[in-house]
Amino acid sequence: MLNGVGGCTIAEAKANISYAEVLAWAAYRDKYGSLNLGRRLEFSGAIVALQVNRMNGGKAELIDFMPHVSRSEVSLEQAMEEWA
Repeated sequence: MLNGVGGCTIAEAKANISYAEVLAWAAYRDKYGSLNLGRRLEFSGAIVALQVNRMNGGKAELIDFMPHVSRSEVSLEQAMEEWA
């Protein structure tokens, strides 16, 4: 894990984290978005690209500038069927 915080492995970190801490991290993620730096950078770039597009009369959507975000909605049941 990051600098040994919570443990040296994912299993140790899962064993050491409290339920309250999980809820705190979930609330943080809900408020501020993904913790993945790549996704955050992609989102920031997409906002800039969208603004440029709209200033030039374009009608693009934010997701048009985010190639790593899936456009299709897949239900849990569909995903489980595909993995079976």
